[in-house]
Amino acid sequence: MAQTADDGRYHSPEAPAPQNFTEAAAAVDHLVALYDDAVRFLCEAFQAAMLNGQPSRPVRAFYPEIRISTSSYAKIDSRLSFGHLAEPGTYSTTVTRPRMFRNYLTQQIGLLLDNHEVPVTIGVSDTPMPVHFAVANDASITVPQQGASDFTLRDYFDVPDLSTTNDDIVNGTYTVMQEDPAPLAPFTAQRVDYSLARLAHYTATAPEHFQNHVLFTNYQFYVAEFEAFARKMLADSDSGYDSFIGPGDTAITGPDEVLRPTSKLPQMPTYHLKRKDSSGITLVNIGVGPSNAKTATDHIAVLRPHAWIMVGHCAGLRNSQSLGDFVLAHAYLREDAVLDADLPAWVPIPALAEVQIALEQAVAAETELEGYALKSVMRTGTVASFDNRNWELRDQSGPVQRLSQSRAIALDMESATIAANGFRFRVPYGTLLCVSDKPLHGELKLPGMASDFYKTQVSRHLMVGIRAMEHIRDMPLERIHSRKLRSFDETAFL
Repeated sequence: MAQTADDGRYHSPEAPAPQNFTEAAAAVDHLVALYDDAVRFLCEAFQAAMLNGQPSRPVRAFYPEIRISTSSYAKIDSRLSFGHLAEPGTYSTTVTRPRMFRNYLTQQIGLLLDNHEVPVTIGVSDTPMPVHFAVANDASITVPQQGASDFTLRDYFDVPDLSTTNDDIVNGTYTVMQEDPAPLAPFTAQRVDYSLARLAHYTATAPEHFQNHVLFTNYQFYVAEFEAFARKMLADSDSGYDSFIGPGDTAITGPDEVLRPTSKLPQMPTYHLKRKDSSGITLVNIGVGPSNAKTATDHIAVLRPHAWIMVGHCAGLRNSQSLGDFVLAHAYLREDAVLDADLPAWVPIPALAEVQIALEQAVAAETELEGYALKSVMRTGTVASFDNRNWELRDQSGPVQRLSQSRAIALDMESATIAANGFRFRVPYGTLLCVSDKPLHGELKLPGMASDFYKTQVSRHLMVGIRAMEHIRDMPLERIHSRKLRSFDETAFL
């Protein structure tokens, strides 16, 4: 049992004095120790309460914290769009799951130490750790529903507080009180813990399996192709890929192993082709609709991926397009409605040159077409995303007129949402769609047509997305994480 402190009101683990560090790895080691102590304390106290009944007084443990202060206006190396403080002052962030985020934390703390030449302070914060998130580290412990125990849980343990688990920092609406430190990272520990729990629920895979490059699709057809590609990579000892993970955390490490199916697919089946440094590729079938697209990206964003790309199907809006053509989005028309409260529709979502080039080069490599010939299979233009799947059935003078005025060349229900959330969360994004129907021109998505279309196009489309991600993987961080995604007053952490 961890050492405990008793302030007369709460039973808590003993909090060691904050320590200064000038070496990033040592700072992260201390974060791990503080976090592990808090989790261990809460788990043991919770198990004791479940066994023995109501505790004698409320139990509380706290997240660890990173804090840094600087008083200098001296110019620092700002070639990176992150890794430095906006101006002199004190900055802090709470931290969860530091083992899982070790590489990220080491990198971000290291940049601060190099740029500002002042120590970081690691200590215990004043933010309580909800018991639900603490016990999530131990699969043998579950938190009962309200009323299932002989005492009221929230009277004795902290529970998730959604009033403080929000996106105010990334949305640019966070107000710093005069005596409080400014935010150091885009997400607080509670916000991260909340999303990690949601990811496990929606994808049926542990968050630790997610890779730095995420492909989104809206069709399960892509999964079989992704698994086939994964098996080829596992057969190639020089590929750098070492395992393939499916829902239920089922794993294979060899090309001929059986990937055990789950009894029931989750809402968003997710598959991970892993590399040791997390530079592999994750494929998420988000299903259909902007709500799903927002849900997936809301939670994956806390993992701080290096890029996400949508490789789904769309309706072609031009008669000059053919089924199977590619659409590379360079602008977005948002009528998804789900993000309006967080990111007003008037905010432009720019195309990111680095991702655009990677996708165009991938299409060229996969089709063996270049220059003007590439235009025969790929169009670049505005992609519109609607929240109404049956938009064709509405008065044509409404949506069709808007689509024409916007110069849109394709329409779907997810791409603009994914791009907009990438912009909001500072995650590089892109979209490469494949035309599956042309409803304005009498080519509807009918069963027979769809079967032939999917057989011929899915494999090539997915390979374009994979090639693009492998190209992005080789880019330096300062290229892919560009300033186009950073606002006037940014957090130092990416």
